[in-house]
Amino acid sequence: MNQSISARELAVQVGISHRKTQDNIQKLKEIGILRRIGPAKGGHWEVLI
Repeated sequence: MNQSISARELAVQVGISHRKTQDNIQKLKEIGILRRIGPAKGGHWEVLI
């Protein structure tokens, strides 16, 4: 499992558009499954479950 994957790379691996990947990340943030650690550039996402 790649723990350092970009949203674009994730979209390609999952087989959905980059925009849909962004939508899904937003939904996961809203329901408390993802949390951003650090700044937009240089930070990372943490899965909370």
